[in-house]
Amino acid sequence: MPYKILKKKVLNPQVFLMEIDAPMIAKKAEPGQFIILRIDEYGERVPFTISDFDREKGVVTIIVQIVGKTTRDLSAMNEGDELLDFAGPLGVPTELEGYKKVAVIGGGLGTAIAYPQAKKLHAIGTEVHSITGFRDKSFIILEEEMRNVSDKTVVTTDDGSNGLKGFVTDRLRELIEAGENYDAVIAIGPLVMMRAVSNLTKEYGIKTIVSMNPIMIDGTGMCGGCRVTVGGKTKFACVDGPDFDGHQIDWDNALMRQRTYADREKQSCESGRCRIGIKN
Repeated sequence: MPYKILKKKVLNPQVFLMEIDAPMIAKKAEPGQFIILRIDEYGERVPFTISDFDREKGVVTIIVQIVGKTTRDLSAMNEGDELLDFAGPLGVPTELEGYKKVAVIGGGLGTAIAYPQAKKLHAIGTEVHSITGFRDKSFIILEEEMRNVSDKTVVTTDDGSNGLKGFVTDRLRELIEAGENYDAVIAIGPLVMMRAVSNLTKEYGIKTIVSMNPIMIDGTGMCGGCRVTVGGKTKFACVDGPDFDGHQIDWDNALMRQRTYADREKQSCESGRCRIGIKN
């Protein structure tokens, strides 16, 4: 059955939000899970984290950054248009029970994945400190939403254009050294950011959960494309994750695998029917 786009909102020139009519997925979705969609019968299967959901309305929210052919094609779609496939929820929900105080860290688009984690933690009574980092002020997303579900909020940019300059690791170290005792840190964003956070928290012995986003095809563990090395063992992000212990990830291997098809992805966009820009 087709899945109708109910709402589209541009968050910045490269990122947009879509609300999709998907009642069966919304009924079962939990923070940390994802969906896989296809625009049409000729489209590739692409995974997106569930950024939010409304069980009563039957709506699932995804936030998308334009990085290749499918995301460009998706950006050209509008409210009322329909997606051919929208499968989920997939993956293992994040285990969020039992923590008194958690730092939730979002790097760039990773903030869209960190938001449902912070929202759920806040709802169950956990003290939430959110730290989000962006390249500059124009890339900031979900600032108000994160503030609404956090007891303490820090927004930083690489260039200081929003008032606070530095990386998320700078802010996290400051909070830890100021006496904040976190039961856990949840870090979601680029691999290099999650690695840096994990290296930092390892110094202090703080449990750290990261959300891995390797190449993924079928989402059922059959293709093996999303494999990651965790604690010396092979895991599959689609069925064993996407959450893993950040102190156990083989980050060098993950970074190498992420770059495997970078050239082909670029060629696909350049030779394909990419549509430039986001239409409101």
